[in-house]
Amino acid sequence: MRLNGLTTALLLPAVAAADSAAGIKWTAPATWRQEAARPMRAATYSIPASKGDSEAAECAVFYFGPGQGGSVDANVQRWVGQFETPDGKPLSPPPAKKDKVNGLAVTRLDLQGTYLASMGPMAASGAVKKPGYQLLGAIVEAPEGPVFFKLTGPAKTVTAAKADFEKLVHSVSR
Repeated sequence: MRLNGLTTALLLPAVAAADSAAGIKWTAPATWRQEAARPMRAATYSIPASKGDSEAAECAVFYFGPGQGGSVDANVQRWVGQFETPDGKPLSPPPAKKDKVNGLAVTRLDLQGTYLASMGPMAASGAVKKPGYQLLGAIVEAPEGPVFFKLTGPAKTVTAAKADFEKLVHSVSR
């Protein structure tokens, strides 16, 4: 809907829950642009493309509700399954790293290869292969259920955003 030449989405106040979910809060890097609300996401951030990359990266934050979204290990395996080697073979990922941030269990993953990008949950056409991609993932075991932070994009852009992603993860608190 348009009002005085502006879309109503531009007129709505920021959603308070955009930087919180499941009993935790976080601070997104100032250089990341918060995107409009999307189904099944607590927040979505766009990370500008690095010089030489043709597209931006995206950090999607998912929270599905208490007891929803699957186990940490199932999600790590799902993310690994979204990548393959350049010759089309399954990716052999490095082990996930487990630690604590502000008293919360966090599992992290760093993958590189050909990303099998989904065209949405109802897409019949399957995945689009995107070579030279990287995923930085963090699963935070929040008081009300797991929160999934998934940064994907061209490897150069994701690598450049790694320090900011780490700051975001370290900002997570109750």
